[in-house]
Amino acid sequence: MTERLLEFTEDAFLGGRLRLRQLKAGHRAGHDAMLLAAATSARAGHRVVDFGAGVGAAGLALARRIASVGLVLVELDATLAGLARSNAAANAIAADVIVLDIGSGAESFAAAGLVPDSVDAVMMNPPFNDAARHRSSPDIARASAHVASEGMLADWIHAARRILKSGGVLTLIWRADGIAEVLAVLDRGFGSLAILPVHGEAGAPAIRILVRAVKGGRAPTQLLPALMLNDLSGLPNKQVQEILAGNGVLPLATL
Repeated sequence: MTERLLEFTEDAFLGGRLRLRQLKAGHRAGHDAMLLAAATSARAGHRVVDFGAGVGAAGLALARRIASVGLVLVELDATLAGLARSNAAANAIAADVIVLDIGSGAESFAAAGLVPDSVDAVMMNPPFNDAARHRSSPDIARASAHVASEGMLADWIHAARRILKSGGVLTLIWRADGIAEVLAVLDRGFGSLAILPVHGEAGAPAIRILVRAVKGGRAPTQLLPALMLNDLSGLPNKQVQEILAGNGVLPLATL
């Protein structure tokens, strides 16, 4: 790792109630992680696993909102995992941090304490840019955090399905133009889908989708009213600003 990659910043989230140390270069936590946390439903005592946790942004934001969740942060990059561990400690949030390739098999998961049918919720913000259409960053860490390899989404969702209890909930964020891929992969083992489109600008196509899926669920799929990050005048949506400040949740978290 180069000296440049070892430069850090400390950034405030949730209106300053969560402070995260992260690499100055490479992938950096932002709106997507906070929206994912605000869309994830859990209760005190639930075991919640954050796949591809990075420095812990989404999982720690959820734990700041819901006290006493059993939080597990799973990250492949040992440097990011170390930052996630120190961020949890600095924010006085209990979390197990596991260095693990999410595409690995059930044996590796079990060795890390993630046995089948053992968790209540999984949240994930996978790399989601299409390698065929996205120009990768020359920064290897940044590229790996943004560009999806072939079959990666299916591997991550399969791993989530394996460790979730029956009736457990998967919440994920993905690029909006990849909705067909998400629905196809979730067709095996998940149901009761709820989809929240996220638009950068009112009147423009959606840029993200947040999806809630229940292991073994049988309820009809719901398409929820869209979330606009900016209003018709181009100004930040006040509802979204409140959510990013930790003063509200998205509808997916209340289903």
